[in-house]
Amino acid sequence: MDTLKVALLGCGNVGSQVARILLEDADDLAARVGARLELAGIAVRNIDSPREVDLPRHLFTTDAETLVKGKDIVIELMGGIEPARSLILRAIEGGSTVVTGNKALIATHGQQLYAKAHEAGVRLAYEAAVAGAIPILRPIRESLSGDRITRVLGIVNGTTNYILDQMDSTGAQFADALKAAQALGYAEADPTADIEGLDAAAKGAILAGLSFHTDFNLDDVYCEGITKVTADDIAAAKDASMVIKLLAIAEKLITEDGTEGISVRVHPTLLPRTHPLAAVHGAFNAVFVEADNAGQLMFYGQGAGGAPTASAVLGDVVSAARALVAGGPWRLEDTKAEIPALPLSAVTTSYCIGLDVADQPGVLARIAQIFASHGVSIETMRQTIHTEPAAAALAAERPAAELRIVTHRGPEAALAATVEDIRALDVVNSVISVLRVEGV
Repeated sequence: MDTLKVALLGCGNVGSQVARILLEDADDLAARVGARLELAGIAVRNIDSPREVDLPRHLFTTDAETLVKGKDIVIELMGGIEPARSLILRAIEGGSTVVTGNKALIATHGQQLYAKAHEAGVRLAYEAAVAGAIPILRPIRESLSGDRITRVLGIVNGTTNYILDQMDSTGAQFADALKAAQALGYAEADPTADIEGLDAAAKGAILAGLSFHTDFNLDDVYCEGITKVTADDIAAAKDASMVIKLLAIAEKLITEDGTEGISVRVHPTLLPRTHPLAAVHGAFNAVFVEADNAGQLMFYGQGAGGAPTASAVLGDVVSAARALVAGGPWRLEDTKAEIPALPLSAVTTSYCIGLDVADQPGVLARIAQIFASHGVSIETMRQTIHTEPAAAALAAERPAAELRIVTHRGPEAALAATVEDIRALDVVNSVISVLRVEGV
C-alpha cells in the first residue's frame, strides 16, 4: 500500500490535535508506517465553529456517513453514544479499522462493537479511552498477557484529582476547588460526569475488562463521587498522614462461599502518603497494577488534554496502519474468562468513619459494642472536642466531640451494617463521613 485513507469523526480539542499531527508529521508517520496516512476528511456538526488549530477548510464535512465509506482507518472522537456507535458499526461493516477514544461508548456498548469487529475481521483500538497520554491498555493487553493481574487501582480522572489536591494543599472547600478547576478548563460547566465519578466508572469498567478478560459495563461498577468530601475530611486525613483520592479499583476476589469474582468500584479513598498514588498531584493520572509475577507497576502521566490524548490516538493509528501495510491477520480480542462481577457487599476493605457524638461518659463504650456485635475490629480511634459545635449538637443542646475511627479490614457488608447501627444511637448527632481505606 502506498497510501492509507483516514477519516476523522469529530474535531474538538483532541480531534483537532490529531488532524494537526496527521498533516504536520505526514512524512515521519509515513516512514514509521511504510505508507502515507492521508487525512481524507473531518466530519463535524458545524464547519464554521472556532477551533484551536487552523486546518484546511476543504477537509471538513457534515456528512459523516459518506465520509466513513471505503476508508482504511476511521478515527472516532465525537464522544457520546449516538451517532458515534452507528458510525463505528458502519465503518466496521465496511471493513475499516476503527480507533476511538470514546470511553462511555466502549464501557456501555463495547461487547457489541468487539463482536462486530471480530465478525468483520477488523481491529477496534481504544487506548485513548483511559488515562489520556498514559500507555496503559496496550501494556495490560500485551505486555502483561503472560501474567495474572490481581488488582488495578487508578486515578483516572484529572478533574477530581485536581480538586482533591487543591483541598489538600491549600485547605480549600470543595466548591472553591471546583471553581478553580473550571477556571483552568479542567472541569466542564456541568461537571457532573467528573465529580459524581461517572467518567472514572466508565474507565474502570474498561480497565477491569482488559485486566480480567471479562466483559464489564457501567452497571457492574459501584460508583460514588467526591461531592461529600469536606475540608474537615481532608484535614483529618492529613493529620493521619493520609490523603484522599478518587480511585477506580478492580480486583479479583474469592467470596466466603468460594465463588471467584471481580469487584469493580469507584469511590473516594484514603491512602497513606507513602503510597505511590498519593504523590499524584494536579490533573495528572496514574494507574497502579499488581500482578502475580511482575509485582507492582505504576503508569503515570497526563490524563487529559488535546495533545496528550492525541498522542494515544496516533499510537493506535500507527499500530493499526503498520498491520494493514504488512497484510497479516489481526490479533483479535482475547477469549473471555466470563468471571462474574461481584456486588460491593462482597468486598473486604477498611473504613474511616467520622462521627459527631455527645461528649459524655459511656459514649465510646456503646459505639465499641456495636462494632463488636458485627465482628468489626477497631484499629485506631481519635477524639477531638468541638470548640464550635456542629448544628446537630447545637440542636441537641449538649457538648459534642468528633470521633474518627479507622477499622481493620473486614467485609463491606459488616462495615456498612455497623455504620447504620451507629447512626441510630441517641448519643450520635450525625455520621460526618464514611471513607474506605486502601494501601495499609
